[in-house]
Amino acid sequence: MTSTAQDTPRKARRSRAPGRGFPLALLAPALIGLAFLLVPLLALVVRAPWRDLPEQLTSPAVWDALRLSLVCATTATALSLVVGVPLAWLLARTDFPGRSLVRALVTLPLVLPPVVGGVALLLALGRNGVVGRWLDEWFGVTLPFTTAGVVLAETFVALPFLVISVEGTLRAADPRFEEAAATLGASRFTAFRRVTLPLIAPGVAAGAVLAWARALGEFGATITFAGNFPGRTQTMPLAVYLALQNDPAAAIALSLVLLAVSVAVLAGLRDRWTRAV
Repeated sequence: MTSTAQDTPRKARRSRAPGRGFPLALLAPALIGLAFLLVPLLALVVRAPWRDLPEQLTSPAVWDALRLSLVCATTATALSLVVGVPLAWLLARTDFPGRSLVRALVTLPLVLPPVVGGVALLLALGRNGVVGRWLDEWFGVTLPFTTAGVVLAETFVALPFLVISVEGTLRAADPRFEEAAATLGASRFTAFRRVTLPLIAPGVAAGAVLAWARALGEFGATITFAGNFPGRTQTMPLAVYLALQNDPAAAIALSLVLLAVSVAVLAGLRDRWTRAV
């Protein structure tokens, strides 16, 4: 009886006629906004050189950019997982002075222009940077304009996506499971590894996918901190920018690959979004 009573409002909401109560004055702007978002994507698909697409995607330059992008994005996601999950746990489950400030700083790369992020990385990790000079002097490690620099630039812009996703999942998870594990003699780390981590696995997976997609599409920080050297630092977005000046067909082909990846990410996260609605 109770279940039926709870389902009635939900069924009533679903049975409402589409558009009922929607002001007609807002219909035209809504359609314009929808067209503004969809028409460029449709134009990319319509104007794509489908007949020459296999040849474009198998050319050495395009393949190098694809390979480098996939390797760097995957490595950046792995680094984000290693440091991002503990950081999210710190923000979600630990109360310490300045936590709000730390959370704001963690999310700052979301709104920071990527080029500014690249300049900041250059000043911090460059050969004469705050940290980079010591890396160069003590270990002989130079990060700018290398493949490792691409990974760090992508990690810088992708990490906040993972932290936000995992922190939200941690806040929604019931901490009493961890407390029960602690009463049974489990250490804090064991409780996190055996209890908390399996509970938040869907949120971690969603955050990792978002971070990977963001890393794959990074442009500004990469070109500023790592440069645009074919085979070493030239990722797909950089290859699109370069090909657009000399070979528009190759630029469209690479753009289609990035579009396909974005659609795949949306499809992969669809169930998570629909559960939140």
